[in-house]
Amino acid sequence: MINAPELTSTRPYLIRAIHEWCIDNGFTPYIVVSVNDSVKVPREFVKDGEIVLNASYDATSSLQLGNDFIEFKARFGGVAREIMVPVGRVIAVYARENGQGMAFPPPVDNLGGAVSQDSLPPQMDDSPDASAKADAAAERSAPQLVPVGGAQVDDTDEDSPPPKPPAGGGARPSLKLVK
Repeated sequence: MINAPELTSTRPYLIRAIHEWCIDNGFTPYIVVSVNDSVKVPREFVKDGEIVLNASYDATSSLQLGNDFIEFKARFGGVAREIMVPVGRVIAVYARENGQGMAFPPPVDNLGGAVSQDSLPPQMDDSPDASAKADAAAERSAPQLVPVGGAQVDDTDEDSPPPKPPAGGGARPSLKLVK
């Protein structure tokens, strides 16, 4: 069997697309980052392991939205800081003004992060359901549009109750489905 070349992640392309959409429509692009040791951000602004960053051209200098890292300089409390975020740590990108954007599956940490058996790649075996498990794992790891904050999804059952808001009640941004 010939192995296909490994495809690059769609995440950096989707981040750039939503960022550009925000700029083109006069919105302020924000990114939500799951912080670990690989993320270079001011730790005093990290809350519950996450930080929300204003990624507009007005708030940053030298902004680079690369395939591997998002890098820029920004002021926090009047102090210039260098920011470097691995693209895989970005869990959402959205417009501050209306919450429209995209959420991504949270990253799985190699150290200290809980990994369920279902999220591990299936072992090479001859069982008939190995292919189905591989397809399900790939589907779970793919970026998806995630409606948050009361957005309606066309494929939901009309009889099912609306989803409940996340616990915590904090002033977290909400995302809406971009159509």
